[in-house]
Order: sequence, then structure tokens, then C-alpha cells
Amino acid sequence: MAVVTFNYPAWVTRYPEFKDTVPAPLATAYFSEACLYCDNSGAGPVTDAAKLALLLNMLTAHIAALASQDLVGRITDATEGSVSVSASMGDAVPGNRAWYLQTKYGAAYWQATAALRTMTYIPRRFCGYSPRGY
Repeated sequence: MAVVTFNYPAWVTRYPEFKDTVPAPLATAYFSEACLYCDNSGAGPVTDAAKLALLLNMLTAHIAALASQDLVGRITDATEGSVSVSASMGDAVPGNRAWYLQTKYGAAYWQATAALRTMTYIPRRFCGYSPRGY
């Protein structure tokens, strides 16, 4: 059962690019938002607190990076003369991958959580009446 609290000094040590642009109260708000995407209640699939902190910090950085850009999606085309930029959220992909791949932090999170997006089989034993006797 893992639950973590946000540690701003540790977060800006890992992501120094946000030190001057994302103050602690705003980063804490981003962390709270990250908890909507990655369960921090103690009942989620990540049971190691250190790993959960890493994942939530990646998501916090992803949200901070998204908040600082006006362009939504990944840049698909750019021109220099008369400046033109095209962006796309990508094709509809399972698991909302396109949203995470908009930043390097989200892409890292997506890759790090690949094992959590697989099915887990939990065998159940039938304990009721069966006409066959099992």
C-alpha cells in the first residue's frame, strides 16, 4: 500500500527546468492533478512508494509542461517562411497514449507504466453447487 506526498525540492532537483517557472504552490496543484491520472490512494496497482513518487513526479512535470504551452498536440508540420505550425493529437489510440506523448515527461510516464496496462488474471475457485460435482 503506497501513498506519497509531494516533495517540491526533490521535484525541482529532478526537473530543474521548472525551478524558475513553476513555484511550489503551483507544482503542488499539478501534483494533485497528477493523482487523478495515477492512483495515490494506497489502493492502486503501484505498491512501492518510491516508484509511485517517480511516476507522480513524471506526471507533475508533464502537466507543468502542458500548462506552459498554448499549442495542443504534437507538432506534425512546421514551416519557416510566414511561420506555420500544425499540431495533431494523433490517431485515436487505446489508453489515451496521444495525450501522454505530447511531452517528453508524459512519454516517459507512458513507457514506465506499460506493465500496468496489461491484464491481470486472478483465478477464482467455484465454491457453489455444480451438477458435475466440482
